[in-house]
Amino acid sequence: MVLLLLPPSETKAPGGDGPPLDLSALTAPELTGVRTTVAEALVDLAGDLPASRAALGLSPKQDAEITRNAQLWTSPTRPALERYTGVLYDALDVRSLTRAQRARADRRLAVGSALFGVVAAADPIPAYRLSAGSSLPGLPGLRTLWRPVLSPVLAAVDQVVVDLRSGAYAALAPVPGAVTVDVLSERPDGTRAVVSHFNKAHKGRLARLLATTSGEPDSVVRLRALLRRAGLHVEHDGGTALTLVVRE
Repeated sequence: MVLLLLPPSETKAPGGDGPPLDLSALTAPELTGVRTTVAEALVDLAGDLPASRAALGLSPKQDAEITRNAQLWTSPTRPALERYTGVLYDALDVRSLTRAQRARADRRLAVGSALFGVVAAADPIPAYRLSAGSSLPGLPGLRTLWRPVLSPVLAAVDQVVVDLRSGAYAALAPVPGAVTVDVLSERPDGTRAVVSHFNKAHKGRLARLLATTSGEPDSVVRLRALLRRAGLHVEHDGGTALTLVVRE
């Protein structure tokens, strides 16, 4: 069995038809204490527009994001996989999955979050704005808050963990032994470069493949073999790091 940890996105889909946020209904209830602390601080901060802009790195044109935070406890929710948007989630394209594929995706996907620590694919969450690098007035840094409680939760996962989180979110709570994936582009002359612009798209396609496959890789070696059978050029030099090579 494999669990994929996805990065969140700054952009969120609006609305939803789920009930207001209930932190006790989310995966990993042992995180409820820190979730409550961060959520309450974020709502309180929303009452001060200039302070919110400074803390969250927003411009006056983005004040609607602060309004979302102010309404955190009352706005409707939707499943996490449908809340997050952007390049990676466009490539993942959960709305096009069959019912069986979506059931697998719901079991295998989770999202790192500055507000919630981690949420499962089907966890109902509202729209919000908070990044891993943000600092909330009156609280320690988010890494200081999250690491002591989130690290044990992630370390206890009894599955192959593929950690696709970006550096700032991985720093909130590293996962010992997790499989990581670097994306490199290979030019016709054989030279390689780190993929930057399309990195999220490639990781979104990778996540879709692993979220929906009927295979159940239980090691990095079997994971590599599964990806190669799917036609991907994946290199593994030992350890838990994989390199996805995309030829131009």
